[in-house]
Amino acid sequence: LKQTLSELPIDSNKQRSAFPPNYIHSLDSTHMMLTALACEKADITFASVHDSYWTHASSVDVMNQILREKFVELHQKPLLQELRDYWVQVYPKARDYLPEIPKLGSFDLNVVK
Repeated sequence: LKQTLSELPIDSNKQRSAFPPNYIHSLDSTHMMLTALACEKADITFASVHDSYWTHASSVDVMNQILREKFVELHQKPLLQELRDYWVQVYPKARDYLPEIPKLGSFDLNVVK
């Protein structure tokens, strides 16, 4: 490579379009880690690739419950508001162009359990 980092162009459109799927992927990863830790605590085998999880047949029902509990635990948090607040704290001018977080709908997250 002959270019230094300072010479490489920044494609703001690619950065903008990459952020949403990367953010969602980070939430998926967080859910996986919460699930893995809870499986360890429950003393059941846990294996995964990306967002596919496995265990022994004898512990599928326990893992199913853990998966759902950890999903609800994670997504009950005001994640988008926390993300927006972080951006405004780190980049105060972001307040001028970041929209407010939409009002939550009526979906009851606990039905996932």
